[in-house]
Amino acid sequence: MQIFRHFDHLPGAARGAAVAIGNFDGVHRGHQSLIAHTKTLAPKLGVLVFEPHPQEFFKPGAERFRLTPFRAKARLLERFGADVLYALHFDAGLAALTADEFIAKVLVAGLGAKHIVVGEDFQFGKGRTGNVELLKRRCAEAGFGVSTFDLVGAGPQAKISSTRIREALRAGEPQEAARLLGHWWTVEGRVEAGDKRGRTIGFPTANVSLEGYLEPALGVYAVRVEVAGKTYDGVANFGRRPTFDKKDVLLEVHLFDFAGDLYGQQIVVAFIAHLRPEQKFAGLDALKAQIAEDARKARALLVATSADPPPL
Repeated sequence: MQIFRHFDHLPGAARGAAVAIGNFDGVHRGHQSLIAHTKTLAPKLGVLVFEPHPQEFFKPGAERFRLTPFRAKARLLERFGADVLYALHFDAGLAALTADEFIAKVLVAGLGAKHIVVGEDFQFGKGRTGNVELLKRRCAEAGFGVSTFDLVGAGPQAKISSTRIREALRAGEPQEAARLLGHWWTVEGRVEAGDKRGRTIGFPTANVSLEGYLEPALGVYAVRVEVAGKTYDGVANFGRRPTFDKKDVLLEVHLFDFAGDLYGQQIVVAFIAHLRPEQKFAGLDALKAQIAEDARKARALLVATSADPPPL
């Protein structure tokens, strides 16, 4: 998959695609269906997203909400068939484009799109004044078509949305999130040096920051961890480590049956099940006993859990 951070002066091989437009946070089952539909409309599939997410631009400093920061999103879009990813830098200049200017400069002159696919509620342009009807009118004038794709099934419980997935993760329901996503929710990051306390009690951990990601429910999780192309089962704590009076939030991952140094390595952690909330213990002995029990439960659960996400 080719990735471009601009829309002007693209090489010929990056132009002329059928283009799916959206934020695609999570790249969930609805997004996957839209992408699959777009792929049928032209030999080349392009996906247009905005980085940073427009909400991050307009509300800097707000609570983190993203299911998939750019690296994770790009990996998933490639997995689901994108040939070209246009990740346009969302800044004041792009935000100031009117709907007509966005169509003329970005879609027509820039991407040379063959077809556009958007969700039915798609809005765009300065002040979100552009809608699907305007997009269809202007694109028809430019000689290419626009399709809308409904991401919502029948009934309120059939709705697949990034918002609903965020709610599931904040409620400590990663399996429900995976059911809607069509893949396990993962975070990826570089292993950081910590206080190395885990190794002194027999459970060394890889510490990973969730900077840029939504924060799921605090607590202990059964996880699967990808390291250098190999997957390990494990148990993780996401929280503030109240036993040691810590205040910052950190993901600490213990890999089963792993030997080696993880410091500085990039790892991908899939959240499979929430085992219990975070709690404070009276001392190291009580903490060590609970971690051993958590590890036992995680092993058993992961043996019984498919590598595939739960069906919709």
